[in-house]
Amino acid sequence: MNRRELLRMVSLATGAVVIGGEFFMTGCKNNASIGGATFTKDDIAFLDEVADTIIPATKSPGAKAAKVGTFMTVMVNDCYNEADQKVFHAGIAKLNEASNKKFSSGFMEITPAQRLELLKEIDANAAAFNKKAEAIFDAYTPAQKTQMALDENKDGKDPKADKMRENPDHYYVQMKQLTILGYFTSKEGATEALRYLPVPGKYDGSFPYKKGDKAWAT
Repeated sequence: MNRRELLRMVSLATGAVVIGGEFFMTGCKNNASIGGATFTKDDIAFLDEVADTIIPATKSPGAKAAKVGTFMTVMVNDCYNEADQKVFHAGIAKLNEASNKKFSSGFMEITPAQRLELLKEIDANAAAFNKKAEAIFDAYTPAQKTQMALDENKDGKDPKADKMRENPDHYYVQMKQLTILGYFTSKEGATEALRYLPVPGKYDGSFPYKKGDKAWAT
């Protein structure tokens, strides 16, 4: 699975363009800064648990085993612009607030079943907002879309990204996207959740497929 295919899969799974995807395609090293804010060990542990709730261990390792929490911090620092970095950092506190509101305990203190229930609820809300936002831009005429692209290239403004950031649960879209990206580019995800072929062989257009077979990592 190449980077472009992976980004397409993540976009379909989250109903939104992959945040920082343009950097991911070219190799991330962003100079954007949010004024010295950094991730702590507690933040990484928190993100590991969020990721493991999204992709838990089954017959293959889960996202925590793949150290997706650490992957998220690297991607946010290197591939997100300043606006999205701020949203992500604030999102850790917002997710804890949502957990306290629903279960009277922080995310790290609630049960795995409660975590899943909470994230499913947030995910549904985020998807509903993104669907409405996409409909707004889909309704634009070709001329309007062209002008938006010209304006973005000229002054760097991105109305679509700004609209998505209005989503109260935008931080969760970021976390979910990075979980999928991190997991399926990790050794655990690529070699155990997917079928891995270290040295690709010849093309076989009629290779046998059985229902339930894993997708290929390469």
